[in-house]
Amino acid sequence: MTSAAKSLASETPSADPPEPTARQAVVLDAVLALMQEQGGQLTMTAVARRASCSKETLYKWFGDRDGLLTATVQWQASRVRAGRYDRQKLDASSLRDSLRDFAANWLSVISSATSIALNRLAITHAASQQSNLGQIVLNNGRFAIGDRLKPVLEEGRAAGLLQFDDTEAAFRTFFGLAGRDVQIRLLLGDDLKLGQAEIARDAAAATDQFLTLYGRKNMIPAAA
Repeated sequence: MTSAAKSLASETPSADPPEPTARQAVVLDAVLALMQEQGGQLTMTAVARRASCSKETLYKWFGDRDGLLTATVQWQASRVRAGRYDRQKLDASSLRDSLRDFAANWLSVISSATSIALNRLAITHAASQQSNLGQIVLNNGRFAIGDRLKPVLEEGRAAGLLQFDDTEAAFRTFFGLAGRDVQIRLLLGDDLKLGQAEIARDAAAATDQFLTLYGRKNMIPAAA
């Protein structure tokens, strides 16, 4: 197994897991598609068949089924990133943009059919102890996503734009404002439709609410 594949298969959360190769990405997309179609009936044989590769290749790249699931969760979660900014020139505008982009990316991911299928499966496995998929999703989804945004919050505090004592508490507040009840409603089958316009609106509102709570007075201008 290559060092990149070992990292992909790790259950340890990573803010920036290595990018899979183009061929590995095909495999990970195949896993997500099978989860959406078949739920928990996911086998290495089915993945190999869907991705047109051998089971030996899957084991070489990902180690085992849990390694493949970990890499799949990391691949899905990698779509959620904070906006790019120059830490030396962080200002109110770039901070707002970073937070808004993060919220929009996250809402887009959790409202996708593949994400809903993945999280439903993880909940089922966690309840039945069928596998450790629930912990894999926590480590490489929610916790890794937090590790991506927390440095942005801390940079904002260092720049005098934000004020808070506990980074984790500040992140959880933003996470809650962005997500509200969207994910639980989707997981429970609510026919909630989130288009690009709705996601952009909700991301901007969550960002403004967060900055109202944590922005230093007169440091965060209202959004245009």
